[in-house]
Amino acid sequence: MRERNLPLVLTLVAAQLAVMLDSSILNVALPSIAEDLGLTAVGTAWVLNAYFLTFGGLLLISGRAADVFGRRRMFLIGAAVLAAGSVLGGFAADETMLVLARLVQGAGSAMLSPAAMSVILATFSGTTKTKTMAWWGAASTAGGALGVTVGGILTGGFGWQSVMFVTAAAAALVGAAGWFRLERDTPATRRTFDATGAALVTLAAGAVVYGVLSIPHAGLASVEVVAATLVALAAGAGFVLVERRSSDPVLSLPALREPRVAGGIVVNLLGGGARIACFVLVALLIQQVLGYDPAVAGLAMLPTSLAGFAVSTLVLPRALARFGPEKVTVIGLILLVVAHLLFATIDFGVPYVWRVLPVLVIAAAGVAFSFTPTTLVISSGMAARNAGVSSGLASSTAQIGGAIGIAAFGAVDAYRRAAVLTAGGTDLAAAEAGLSAAHLAAAIAAAAATLLAVATFPSLRPRRRLPDEVDAAG
Repeated sequence: MRERNLPLVLTLVAAQLAVMLDSSILNVALPSIAEDLGLTAVGTAWVLNAYFLTFGGLLLISGRAADVFGRRRMFLIGAAVLAAGSVLGGFAADETMLVLARLVQGAGSAMLSPAAMSVILATFSGTTKTKTMAWWGAASTAGGALGVTVGGILTGGFGWQSVMFVTAAAAALVGAAGWFRLERDTPATRRTFDATGAALVTLAAGAVVYGVLSIPHAGLASVEVVAATLVALAAGAGFVLVERRSSDPVLSLPALREPRVAGGIVVNLLGGGARIACFVLVALLIQQVLGYDPAVAGLAMLPTSLAGFAVSTLVLPRALARFGPEKVTVIGLILLVVAHLLFATIDFGVPYVWRVLPVLVIAAAGVAFSFTPTTLVISSGMAARNAGVSSGLASSTAQIGGAIGIAAFGAVDAYRRAAVLTAGGTDLAAAEAGLSAAHLAAAIAAAAATLLAVATFPSLRPRRRLPDEVDAAG
């Protein structure tokens, strides 16, 4: 990587670190927030869910907006909105204000992340692009785990409000760096904006996320879930019809016939569920099964950040250069399967150093080896002028998959806990059984993603031999 590019790369990577930090920093702080503000059970769930609703719902359209209106402009707006939402959350005095703040935070992250990634995809190529994306992956892996660590330490020492203010400071610093380091957008890059298609795809994505996040507390047959499903189907059908007639569509429909794009989307949905839910499930495992308080739980997650950073920066570039992103994606998914299976066997009293720490390292490697390579697979199947769309598509499918995973695995956890408690088991036994079942479900999702990747990624499918080759072999 050339030295003159280093400040730009650090700015873009720092943006992703701030986004991923924000996505997980409240995981450990949530019990303290619920107690302080007197949150209802539904309100507690939506403090987390509100972020994923706007983040997952707006990623694709934000990526498109970066292509049309300018990547620097969207980067700066996203950083400002994220900072504003974080400040609002720090001063939240009730459930409504905090949920609103989380919606704003999610919107800011949805603007910032694809804008930063699209700069990488459009600016760099070859080995420089691979190395830069490896650093991006390091920020994603380390940021998600570091959020749990920082959230636990700050909550234990300074109260949950400090978590919000730290996120605001990080977003403000990233915005300031972007102001000085990102090149100004030029009129030559401007294109028409398909407002109708943008509105429909945003509505469809938002409805999917809302419906999935409503299942745990409202039920599968509830009005919320059924209405969200109908809205998602109608908006999705309308989007397809509009895009067929658009001269410059939000998402080129022919691109979805490309195996790397179509396969990458579904792999990212399943793999995203296993990746993102991993940090949530492990945070619960460490606190509810192993019995660690928030500060200690945060420190227990720190090795995940360090391992993820080391794997992403030192091992991942070499693996991508040798095997290519499609094979590396499969390796990462297999590691996630192994990690979730091992997490499913952890119960109260197991030694952290010998039983928990090694699995955290395996999980970090699995996240690093599956997230960035899947993004590269999807982006390789799309035109360079759609760098923002491809980055938004990769991020949105992962986040929507994460929302689905958290909801689905959370439902499995709740079902098993209820069964154990009904049978007369203790709270600890219920937590052990519930989280074990949830990790097994996550392992199944990662395994399904692995099989799908093998079946759809071009370099992994068996090559059909030509008749001449068959004759020669005979």
